[in-house]
Amino acid sequence: MNKLLSTLLVLIVASATGFAHAQAAPAASAPAAAPAKEAAPAGPASLQAKIAMCLGCHNIIGYQASFPEVHKVPKIAGQGAGYIEAALNAYKTGERKHPTMRGIADALSDQDIKDIAGYYSKLGLEGGSKLADKPDHEPSPQVAALLQKAACVSCHGANFSKPIAPNYPKIAGQHSDYLFVALKAYKTENNSAVGRGNAIMGGVAKQFSNAELKAIAQYVGSLDGDLKTVPESRFHRAD
Repeated sequence: MNKLLSTLLVLIVASATGFAHAQAAPAASAPAAAPAKEAAPAGPASLQAKIAMCLGCHNIIGYQASFPEVHKVPKIAGQGAGYIEAALNAYKTGERKHPTMRGIADALSDQDIKDIAGYYSKLGLEGGSKLADKPDHEPSPQVAALLQKAACVSCHGANFSKPIAPNYPKIAGQHSDYLFVALKAYKTENNSAVGRGNAIMGGVAKQFSNAELKAIAQYVGSLDGDLKTVPESRFHRAD
């Protein structure tokens, strides 16, 4: 009887040990995980869904925003893709403070941002840029002195449309009132709703009075540029 009990005990221990080993060992037949694939650029249908939130402001000629003051929304058709990406990411992180744009940017994935930036960078610029290397007209002596002090051409190019880095904007021909609001935003501090945190532009803007910034904005906005507002057929002009 004792011998029978000992034999049963040995069999139980062996069975339990074998089961534990089977649980611990990886399944030989399980296939290796496939490497993650990068997200493909958006197709036409999904791209239209992504830009839908942009159309109601940026594709209406003459459309004006009322925050933080009344000004025309910026032209973004023909803008560099790298800059549009940088701007949307700055709104997403809070480096640029703007409640509406923060809400829009927060809803976008990195791929969404790339797709939107790529779309607007080509919109209205299908034949490529035809701008001269220099501005189409010269500033007044007073504004020329301000531009020299600000060293605008060192980043935005001699014609203000050939920035030295992809994440810098084209500014020639941008709405002057928007440029003025943007420049003032770089001077704004300790405001939870308004302001831009770019250190380079902050250093530039803080050298000038608001009247001087307006003079710079009016000249740059008067130039020929690549930037456009391309109207969406289903919307009417705001003006």
